[in-house]
Amino acid sequence: MTIQASLSLSKEKVAITLNEEQGQLTIFYSNDKSLFNTEKSVYLLFKEHALKEVGVAEEKLTTRTSFDTFVQITPPWDIEQNFLAQRFMQTADEAGLKLTKHQHEPIPANYYNSTSAYQEVILTILDKFGFSIKASEKPKKAAPAKAQHRWKKAVSTIEFYVDDFDSQATVIWQKRNEMRIKKGAKLRKDVPLNKDGSLGLAARFTKQLREEHADKIENFVTTEDVVLKSVNEVGHFLYYAGTNSWLVLKDKDGKSIDEWTVIK
Repeated sequence: MTIQASLSLSKEKVAITLNEEQGQLTIFYSNDKSLFNTEKSVYLLFKEHALKEVGVAEEKLTTRTSFDTFVQITPPWDIEQNFLAQRFMQTADEAGLKLTKHQHEPIPANYYNSTSAYQEVILTILDKFGFSIKASEKPKKAAPAKAQHRWKKAVSTIEFYVDDFDSQATVIWQKRNEMRIKKGAKLRKDVPLNKDGSLGLAARFTKQLREEHADKIENFVTTEDVVLKSVNEVGHFLYYAGTNSWLVLKDKDGKSIDEWTVIK
């Protein structure tokens, strides 16, 4: 699936606007409810990348669910927010996730296909940022599609290395939302393109990340330490992602950051 969109990045959020007036979604790396816009929209609440709640907010976000990231989705005029929220709930149920329950209207048959198609676009984008709620083949016994990882103080003393995809770096997971790439990191130069020659979502995200830290990059080598929010961002920044970066970053003994931090 090729999705055309534009991105806007800041310290606290990633805003993605779909082309052809197909709506917008914003990922807020925060639990500050006041950041939620006042317009009516669908929201998804995540805790350590696990989906906890789906709902529709008319004016502001009010919830007692504990979360560290929330996604606000403003669909186009022809996608009803209540139906979209209900479709996300169905997908979560099929994946075996236990969420805070909300009552939503049943999706009429003539709206089901269009709502499902739009949800697939949103799920594809979220998956690129490490959030996945797609159903597994065995819904009732399934765990979330993405492995969950937890930062711990002991990990902050370990140097992880990247020497793949024409990039090299030393990375330290110094705080829960801080990945420090030590200066001297070598960035991948060639840009992966879609089949039609256009920039894909991952390439555009990488471009903006690098532009944010342009003052610390010279000839594709970092001249200062660069601090990012996640393993996912590190993968984009160094080599345009395209793989499971949790398996790419390894310590001096070859043990991956996944093995160090995965929750079993």
